[in-house]
Amino acid sequence: MSALSPLNRAFNQIPKRAEKQEGPQLHETFVDSGVVDVINTVDHQVIYGRRGTGKTHALSYLGSEASETGDLALYIDLRTIGSASGLLDPQSAPITERAARLLVDLLGQLHDSLLVSVLDDGSLIDDSNFVDKADQLLNAITSVRVLGEVERTDEAESKAGSKDGVSAEAALTQGGPRLSGRLSSESSSEDRGLQRETRKGTEQISLNFSDVARALRDLGNALTSRRVWLLLDEWSSVPRDLQPYLAHFLTRCVLPVQKFTVKIAAIEQQSNFRAQVEGGTIGIELGADMGAHVNLDDFLVYEGNEERARSFFQGLFAKHLQSVGTSTPNSDLAHRSGTVVSDGFTDKRAFDELVRASEGVPRDALYIAAKAAMKAGQGKISVPLVRDAARSWYHGDKMNGLASLVQARRLLEWIISEVIRGKRARAFLVNSADARDDVLLALFDARVLHILRRGYSAQDQPGERFDIWGIDYGAYVDLIQTQSAPLGALPVNDGEAEGFIDVDVPMQDHRAIRRAVLDLRQFYATEGQSTS
Repeated sequence: MSALSPLNRAFNQIPKRAEKQEGPQLHETFVDSGVVDVINTVDHQVIYGRRGTGKTHALSYLGSEASETGDLALYIDLRTIGSASGLLDPQSAPITERAARLLVDLLGQLHDSLLVSVLDDGSLIDDSNFVDKADQLLNAITSVRVLGEVERTDEAESKAGSKDGVSAEAALTQGGPRLSGRLSSESSSEDRGLQRETRKGTEQISLNFSDVARALRDLGNALTSRRVWLLLDEWSSVPRDLQPYLAHFLTRCVLPVQKFTVKIAAIEQQSNFRAQVEGGTIGIELGADMGAHVNLDDFLVYEGNEERARSFFQGLFAKHLQSVGTSTPNSDLAHRSGTVVSDGFTDKRAFDELVRASEGVPRDALYIAAKAAMKAGQGKISVPLVRDAARSWYHGDKMNGLASLVQARRLLEWIISEVIRGKRARAFLVNSADARDDVLLALFDARVLHILRRGYSAQDQPGERFDIWGIDYGAYVDLIQTQSAPLGALPVNDGEAEGFIDVDVPMQDHRAIRRAVLDLRQFYATEGQSTS
């Protein structure tokens, strides 16, 4: 007998990353949290979200929807463009050269995606005008020039010659003697000139924005009523100093083209769309060049949106289990996906606890469920198992992501000491003006802190705006087994998890939150520096 029940084994077989799934799977397993109505527009947009919030899945679904209507969806993973030596090493070349390499690689992938679209669409194969415009785009992005010294050498050669000759001949014939003579003269002259040009330097990519913009515009016009959706994923994988140059290219060459729609998936605190350079400002002005951004972190917060979050995650697991069951011979998972809560969990409360533990991040929910299912074995997933799995995921994934961020770890320890232990609250307020602090955002990016609500106005601090932040569910579960346990933790040992004490993780108490205001100046005073 297997150590796991079929359902618990299926929880572990669910692909945790969208890029591990095929196109049809991505479409079938997508669950709309309400974001599709916001992003399925022809407006250019930036889609923000931390790792695991579903940016890639949303872009892939949007691309499949666009393809079904006859449009061209060009998905490009920006992690796959450029080389480590050419992009990551600032000493390898001037920043303009590194940016040019990046743009040429991007345009090369765009052109390759167009060719794939042509091969998949018979009407485009027969459209000679479109094929010609695609070739013109290729010409516009492959020009090269040589920078360096130029040497020219002129050589001249002249030749002249002459030849004179005289000959005489005498003969005796019946008619009498005959005398004949011949005078010959021959002369020649030759002039040759040779010019040599030697260039000493290095080849450098020459990218003319006007030519590229014209080629893209002509390409769009060749599509008549169809649209090109350029879907750029993993924007934050591009080095920060190069991001404004990539953004500037989009502003100059792509965004003005009427037939193109650009969607960018990025991590907000790791994005740099605009920069000051010598001669002016380059990049994208969000809100002007591109429409309002969308933040997936705001869609699935549990507290205050319990029913929506519960419905989303129930659909998420049902669709993924159905997909796993379809690909598994002799499996009844496809039929059981609609009863995932009753079949996989001891009760509704256990599933709700999983939803809370995910903190609105779908990938975290999949990993925590897989860990809990491993511990459940042949049984069902219970509340204590969810909490133990969340604590394990917090230590194994989230804290490991902070291993090299020494100051961020110290800030987390300070928050636990001053706010969680001192104020006896699981959540706290951060002045909106301080919410852009780099160290605080590093904790947010690592998913050990979460923003629960923006623009909160506390009665005790009139005129000030705060964001409500909360410590990660897994971190809280870890704390309640120590002397730092906040108030509200009620020990209840039900014996379902060996060596683990079941304790309640309380919902947020706004009265306690009002007393827990995080003053970053106090932290930086202990660090001997000012706020960033």
